[in-house]
Amino acid sequence: MARSYGEWLARRRLPVLVVFLLLAAAAGTGGQFLAFKTDYRNFFSEDNPQLQAFEQLQNTYTKTDNILFVLAPKDGRVFSNATLASTITLTEAAWQIPYSIRVDSITNFQHTVAEGDDLTVDDLVPEAGELDEARLQQLRDIAISEPLLRNRLISADGSVTGINVTVQLPDPEEETGQEVPEIAAFARQLVETIRADNPGLDIYLTGMVIMNNTFPEVMIHDQQTLVPAMFVVVLLTLLLLLRSYTATLGTLLVIVLSVITAMGLAGWADIYLTPPSAAAPTIILTLAVADCVHILVTFLHAMRRGMDKTSAMAESLRINLQPVFLTSVTTAIGFMSMNFSDAPPFRDLGNIVAVGVMSAFVYSVTLLPALMMLLPVRVTPGSTRQSRLMDRFADLVVQRRNFLFWGTGFIVVSLVLFIPRNELNDEFIKYFDESIEFRRSTEFTSEHLTGLYTIDYSLGAGESGGISDPGFLQTVERFADWYETQPEVLHVNTLPDILKRLNKNMHSDDEAWYRLPEQRDLAAQYLLLYEMSLPYGLDLNNQIDVSKSATRMTVTVRNISSNEMLALEHKAQKWLQEHAPSMQTTGASPSVMFAHIGQRNIISMLTGTTIALVLISGILILALQSFKIGVISLIPNLAPTAMGFGLWGLLVGEVGLGLSVVAGMTLGIVVDDTVHFLSKYLRARREQQLDPEGAVRYAFSTVGTALLVTSIVLIAGFMVLGQSPFKLNADMGLLTAITIAFALLADFLFLPPLLMKVEK
Repeated sequence: MARSYGEWLARRRLPVLVVFLLLAAAAGTGGQFLAFKTDYRNFFSEDNPQLQAFEQLQNTYTKTDNILFVLAPKDGRVFSNATLASTITLTEAAWQIPYSIRVDSITNFQHTVAEGDDLTVDDLVPEAGELDEARLQQLRDIAISEPLLRNRLISADGSVTGINVTVQLPDPEEETGQEVPEIAAFARQLVETIRADNPGLDIYLTGMVIMNNTFPEVMIHDQQTLVPAMFVVVLLTLLLLLRSYTATLGTLLVIVLSVITAMGLAGWADIYLTPPSAAAPTIILTLAVADCVHILVTFLHAMRRGMDKTSAMAESLRINLQPVFLTSVTTAIGFMSMNFSDAPPFRDLGNIVAVGVMSAFVYSVTLLPALMMLLPVRVTPGSTRQSRLMDRFADLVVQRRNFLFWGTGFIVVSLVLFIPRNELNDEFIKYFDESIEFRRSTEFTSEHLTGLYTIDYSLGAGESGGISDPGFLQTVERFADWYETQPEVLHVNTLPDILKRLNKNMHSDDEAWYRLPEQRDLAAQYLLLYEMSLPYGLDLNNQIDVSKSATRMTVTVRNISSNEMLALEHKAQKWLQEHAPSMQTTGASPSVMFAHIGQRNIISMLTGTTIALVLISGILILALQSFKIGVISLIPNLAPTAMGFGLWGLLVGEVGLGLSVVAGMTLGIVVDDTVHFLSKYLRARREQQLDPEGAVRYAFSTVGTALLVTSIVLIAGFMVLGQSPFKLNADMGLLTAITIAFALLADFLFLPPLLMKVEK
C-alpha cells in the first residue's frame, strides 16, 4: 500500500505540492490573530483555589498590581535635600502613570501629630527645600521608626527608599493587551528623566506590573534569537550529515510550514501566547526534522544503491510510512498529556506542538516526496562513510552485548537512585535569569529595602464596624507580632499600627499611649477622624472593607523558595487555628499562588503522563504486532526520562514548574528512536528471516544514521531552547536535551543487547 502511494505521489507531485502549499498558507493566515498575554494570572486556571482566594481579596480591597520605584542615593543618604527633592518630584509625576490610582512614598506619607486637641494630618515632607540637618535628622528618625514605612518604603538604615504606585488595570475581558506595556514605558521614561537630572541617584524598577511586562519582552527576545539560532543549527547539521542541498532545502520547507500551520491554527483557535507557549516554534522546528530525516536517509541510501528517484522514494515510503506515522502520533500524545497541567500556558504549548508534529508528518509524506521528485537530487553511488561506521558500530554492539547490557543497566539504576534528591521548589522571581533587568532590580530591592513576595490576609471581625472592637484589634496585633518574629519576614502592614499611632496622637503624643484604644467607640472615632483628614487617593480602602467588618494584613517576606513560602503560610494557619479560629482565613497573593502551582502541576501531570504511557504502550503493542516486543519497548522508553531526572537530582536537585511537564513531553519524543529501531528489527526478522544478531545489524545499517542525525538535531534544538532567559523554558529545554541523549544511548547500547537476550 505504501509503495502504491509512493508511485501515485510521483505521478501527482506538482498538484500535491501546490495543494499543500495553499493549505499551509490558509492555516498560516490565522497568525494575524495571535497576541501576547502579559498577566501573571495566565499561569493559573480559573478553578485554581489560590487564584480564587486572591481574586476575592482583590475585589474586597484596593488592587495590588503595582510599580515600585527604588531610589538608592550613591552617598547612602535618603534624607538629604537632593534625594528628598527627587522623591517628591517622582512621587508627583507618578500620579500621571496610566491607570494609577494611588502613590505612596515617604514624602507623601500621611504623618499625624497632635496640636492641642486637634489631630493634624499632613505629608511627612510637604515640599522640597533647603532643610537644615536637624530637620533632616528629625524626618529620618520619624520615617525609620514608623512601622508602616520601615522595610516597606524606607530601609532600616535610611539608605534606600521606594515609591509604590498602585494601578487599576481594566477587567480581563476589556483589556487590549497594550495597558501593561504602556504603563511600563511611561515608568521607564520617568526613571530616565530623574536619572538625567540626578547623576548621584541609582533608580531600580520592580513590581508586579513590571514583571507582567517582562513576560512578553522575554517572549520577543526568544523569537528574535532562539528561532533564528535553531534555523542555523538545523541547516548546518542537515548539510553536514545528509550531504545534499536538495534534501536540506526540502526539510527546511517542511519545518517552516509546520511552524506556520501550528501557529496559524493557534491564532484561529484564539490561543494567546505566553512565555511557555511562545517556545512552541522552537520545539516544532526541532521535532519536525525527525520525520524528514528518516524518509530522506532511506531515499538517498536507495539512490546510492542505483535506484531511480521514483523507485527510491516509493521504497522509502514503504519502509518508513508506518513508523513515521507511529512516532508522530506518540509524540503528539506525549505533548497532549500537558493538557492535564494545572497551568494553562503549558496546555497551550502541548496543543500547539502536537498540531505542529502532526502537520510535520503530513508535509513529510506529501510535500517533501513531491518536492524531491521535482528537484534534481545528486548522489554518489556506493556506501557512505556514515553507513560504514554504523556497520562497524553494529558489530561492536553484537560482540560486546553482555558487557553493554549489564554496564548500561548499572548506569540506568545508578542514575535512577538520584531521583529522590530532586526537591520540588520554585522562586517565581528566578523564572528570569540574571540578564533580565527586572530580576536584578527585584533582588536589589529585596536585599536593601523590601520584598516582592507577600502574603495577604482578609481578617474578618464578623460584624459591620467590627474592626473597631478592641478584642479583634488585639488578636490582629498578636498575629502581626507573631509574623514579625519569623526570620523570613521583612514587614507587616496592619491596621493596629495606625490605631496605636492615632491613640498616642490623641493623648498629646505621649509615648505611653502608643497602644490600642481600649474602647470600641473611641477606636471608631479615631478612624473616622483620620479618614476624613486623608487626601484623595491615600484613603484606607487598601486596608479596610466597605462595611468595616474586615481588615487586610499584608506580610512582606524575603525572596524565599516555594517550599519556604508554603511552610511559613502553614505555620500561620496553625497559629490562627490555635489562637483565633473565628478569624481563620487563607493567605492569598501571587507569591502564594506560584508557591502552590508547582506542586499542583506535578500531581496533575502524573495523571497525564500515566495516561500517555498507557496509550503509547497500547499503540506500540498493536503496531508492532507483538506483545513481548511492545513490553520490551517500555524499558528504553521509560529509562531515559528516569535517567534525566536522576542526573538533574545529582547536579541541580530542584524541580519547578517548568520541569513538571517534562516527563510527559519527553515520553512521546523518546519513543521515536525505539519505534524506528524496532520496526526495522522486526522487518528483518519477519521478512528476511534473520536471527536476532542479524536483525540488529540490519536495524543499525538501515536506521542507525537517521537516528543519530535526528537525535543530534533534537539535542541541539532543545539546547538552543536551554539558552532562553526565561528559566521555565531553559530548564525544560536542558532536561529534554539530556533525556533525548540518554534515549539515543539506551536505543543504541541497551535495547539491542536486550533484544538478543530475550529472543535467543
